[in-house]
Amino acid sequence: MHIAPDDVEKSIVRPAHPHAHVHAKSGVVGSGKAAEDKHYYHAIADALKGAQEILVVGPAQAKLQLIKHLHSHDPQVGDKVVGVESIDHPSDAQLVAYARKYFVAKDQMLA
Repeated sequence: MHIAPDDVEKSIVRPAHPHAHVHAKSGVVGSGKAAEDKHYYHAIADALKGAQEILVVGPAQAKLQLIKHLHSHDPQVGDKVVGVESIDHPSDAQLVAYARKYFVAKDQMLA
């Protein structure tokens, strides 16, 4: 979401090949985790181009994998990440409110 003080623009980036659930099996080599979808991360980076500041939120580890990818492969976007927060499946309205509160607090700290 691109969030401005008085406007919100939502876009959805979907992976080309949605991940199937991967389960570890006894006696099988591998982590039981799906490999990172680098094409998906590049698509996210493309969607974020033009953003002045980026707050990455979400549950679990995916947000950290995204940031790692951005810093390695799309540093011009990765350098705009100003915060990483764990949030467990917020609604769109909750996400917008959280982001606005985050950026107001960040701006007040820098002032």
